[in-house]
Amino acid sequence: MMSAAQNRTMRAFLTGASGFIGGHLAARLVRDGWHVRVLVHKSRLSGPGNIESVSGDVRDFDLLKNALQGVDVLFHLASALGASRIDKRDFFEINREGTRSVLRAARETGVRRIVHFSSAGVLGHVKHGDIADERYPLDPRDAYDASKLEGEKIALEGARSGQNIVVVRPGWVYGPGDRRTFKLVRAVARHRLVLVSRGKTFQTPVYVDDLIDGALLCEDKGRSGEIYHIAGMEVLTVRRMVEIIAGAAGTTPPRMSLPSGPTKAAAWSLGKIFSMFNREAPLNPSRLAFFIHPKPLRIEKAVQELGYSPVWNFQNGMAAAVAWYRANGWL
Repeated sequence: MMSAAQNRTMRAFLTGASGFIGGHLAARLVRDGWHVRVLVHKSRLSGPGNIESVSGDVRDFDLLKNALQGVDVLFHLASALGASRIDKRDFFEINREGTRSVLRAARETGVRRIVHFSSAGVLGHVKHGDIADERYPLDPRDAYDASKLEGEKIALEGARSGQNIVVVRPGWVYGPGDRRTFKLVRAVARHRLVLVSRGKTFQTPVYVDDLIDGALLCEDKGRSGEIYHIAGMEVLTVRRMVEIIAGAAGTTPPRMSLPSGPTKAAAWSLGKIFSMFNREAPLNPSRLAFFIHPKPLRIEKAVQELGYSPVWNFQNGMAAAVAWYRANGWL
């Protein structure tokens, strides 16, 4: 016989639901029969079925405490992103203090389970030849990465204090509707991409559906106070990723490559200049990180403890993403 808890609709609350990952997660939860309440910063989230939008700021404790009433599971994804045209201080206000506010509200309202989304950026620069597991030394390289590390630390402190919190570190996420990936795809398709350092850097791409599967496994089976790397099975060089993107887009990959030293200097200068006009530079340190800071992730812990098994390889996933961009008039 099912218990009353098992027989009722599970209720989830998502911060950052208007983002790429959050939108996919919200849609998946609705399909799985959850009631979904989301926090949106500027506009309501459009979606099917049981999605309820709450407008506000992730640092607004009173609003969060009210919004979390009756919630079973909190998925905390809200974040100031690395390429955003915001002040360094704001990264910490949102990614650190916002996390603190969300977890405090969850504790006071009795939310039973929390899945906190961190970032592979907390690793900084994985050494050549290494594939980072969850115990790998942390070395964030910019304000975004450092602020995400602060948020991760707050989540782990919350778990040590008795909250039921699991931390997810995603790989390089891509898929239908992702604007960051689209910028890269468009640059490759238009022959406007130049590799840096011959594209030798390693990354671990993960198709968004696989990431959502992994996050839901973390909610269901993850151990409180633990970090799980959720990525694809493949560790690929940036050059190989770009070659696959070019194939999906029906074009040829770039042949030119720039040295990393002068390119880093140019990225820093352009970032400073464009920020004076409140604009994002075509080349800045955040965009350059993909090309020069390797972040290959080891996923054995998620495979062994959660039963995580990514379905999509990068070639098939990128073909699906490019097909979506074309079908929706982006490309």
